[in-house]
Amino acid sequence: MRTGRPLLAAAALAVATTTAAYLFGPGAGESPAASKKKTTNATAATSAAAGAAACEPDARYPKRQLRGVWIATTMNIDWPAKPGLSQARQKADYVKILDAAVARRLNAVFVQVRPASDAIYKSSLEPWSKFLTGTAGKDPGWDPLPFLIDEAHKRNLEFHAWFNPYRAAYESDVSQLPANHPARRHPGWVVKHGGRLYYNPGLPQVREHVVKVVTDVVDRYDIDGVHFDDYFYPYPGEGGPFADQAAFTKYGKGQKLADWRRGNVDKLVAEVDEAVHERKEHVKFGISPFGIWRNKAQDPDGSATSGMSAYDSIYADARSWIEDGTVDYVMPQLYWPRGFKAADYRELMPWWAGAVKGSDVHLYIGQALYQVGANQSWSKPGELAAHLTLNRKHPEVKGDVYFSAKNLLANPLGAMDRVVKGGYARPALLPLMKDRGGRAPAKPAGARAAGRTVSWTASQGARAYAVYQVPKSGDDCHESDARNLVAVVAGPAYTAKAAGTYLVTSLDRLHHESEPVRVKVS
Repeated sequence: MRTGRPLLAAAALAVATTTAAYLFGPGAGESPAASKKKTTNATAATSAAAGAAACEPDARYPKRQLRGVWIATTMNIDWPAKPGLSQARQKADYVKILDAAVARRLNAVFVQVRPASDAIYKSSLEPWSKFLTGTAGKDPGWDPLPFLIDEAHKRNLEFHAWFNPYRAAYESDVSQLPANHPARRHPGWVVKHGGRLYYNPGLPQVREHVVKVVTDVVDRYDIDGVHFDDYFYPYPGEGGPFADQAAFTKYGKGQKLADWRRGNVDKLVAEVDEAVHERKEHVKFGISPFGIWRNKAQDPDGSATSGMSAYDSIYADARSWIEDGTVDYVMPQLYWPRGFKAADYRELMPWWAGAVKGSDVHLYIGQALYQVGANQSWSKPGELAAHLTLNRKHPEVKGDVYFSAKNLLANPLGAMDRVVKGGYARPALLPLMKDRGGRAPAKPAGARAAGRTVSWTASQGARAYAVYQVPKSGDDCHESDARNLVAVVAGPAYTAKAAGTYLVTSLDRLHHESEPVRVKVS
């Protein structure tokens, strides 16, 4: 992508060159032919510079931006709508969510595949989820995950498999679990807490099991990412002290309890990161932590907030993951509006931008679509759209993800209409991560137009194709931003809505982009 200063420098240089040719003209030690050639070159440079100036990146149309939605399966929040639905109904409901995401110009879904040490897919390691059939361990008669992934990819939606790492069961009685449930087979792995069962993060066996579950999915399914949410150690007020004293005595090695707990989480994050990328370099791994790392009152490096601290309360140290490079992205859940005293969005978003600045870790913001209209603090229809406007001031913010899918469908207070109008007027390609490999495929070959239909030969290695409409001015701004991006399509064809000149590029699965081919539509 071009940047502002080089463009301005190019324009200045072109003007200087043209001015020199005009002032000195023929006879200043050169022939008229040489002077004419020089003037022609200068005119071309001026024209190019003018085109470049016209293509100054426009922040309203980011070329690359993650735009996602969480699809929660736990407690049947989003999908399936309720347990026991037919396969056909489950499929139809899921497709409805995806189509809503595409209509809003989103480009990623984060689908919960492991709500509580259970599986929304066929697994030899953990039982079928009760949220599919109503009965834990009951075979639904099909493996939903290939369908969930394929339908997302058909619509150019990146598919991130969302795992909850430590929640073992919503029940507290191990005997109520299916016989093949890891917590029933290894009761020493779990801690009863707040009426639920949690895996003990301090046990090496637990880390090994979680890594095995994650890599099993990476190995067997064509996912684009592995995603963890904000649940690590239990939140405060959910059952008193967490009973991990025995593990601490065995493995603590003289550390303070809080440091040991944070170290346990850090070890899991690092082990998952390494295991995922050893298997498939292109698969992304990231976490959506609670929105406050620490408050300034606790740590001068913290944010000017006064809410719960993820570092101190649930032992999640997102800054260490960023500094150690053990995540590809962080997606803090900034579930508060502007002006909320304890946790103001205008304070927290810039704090997180500063936390990733200078690193290769991407920053996406978790947005509280579910809160819109739910209380007085979220009574403004344009609050989320205003968040996106604020984000533009911080280039470290590379996208937003909305919780959750049912709210995407409901569109409370018309909030998503405003988000799309103000922030998603054009499609966007995915942000590139240099450590995830990939390369641009060959540009489309044999591009042609028959009426309004543009078609081309599929490029090897292409997951999708970007289509740009060149404006009547002729300014080709496709490298600068998305102002001319009209579509991202899965197959080698596009139906134009108007006559004109179009550019088509090939995209690999990570959205590395080829050189364009030009097609005229009459």
